Formats: sequence, C-alpha cells, structure tokens
Amino acid sequence: MKHSAASVMCFHNHPSGDASPSHQDITVTKRLKKAGDLLGIPLIDHIIIGHNSFTSLKQEGYF
Repeated sequence: MKHSAASVMCFHNHPSGDASPSHQDITVTKRLKKAGDLLGIPLIDHIIIGHNSFTSLKQEGYF
C-alpha cells in the first residue's frame, strides 16, 4: 500500500531444504490472500524455496 503495489508475490526459504509448505505457511498464505483481496492488491503467488527445489502454493491449490 505504501508504494502503491499493483500485486504481491511472497518468497521465503526453508533452511531444512524441504520446500513442502508447513501448516503455518498455508495459514499465512490464506491470510495474505484475504488481506490482498480486501485491499485490491492481489497475491500472485507464495513460493517456498528449498534445496534445489521450490513449491508454489498457488500451483498446489492452496489459494
């Protein structure tokens, strides 16, 4: 909002190397999606980066 974002993408890593989403990752993603919808700033994706892999929560159907 501060910088008039048209949309948002979130990224974070899992130091364990396992890019599988945790329960907390899924919960935060749903909250970000809901907040973005309310503000008119769509969440494009939430990507978890692991060791030589990544997971797209959008592609996995979490939102």
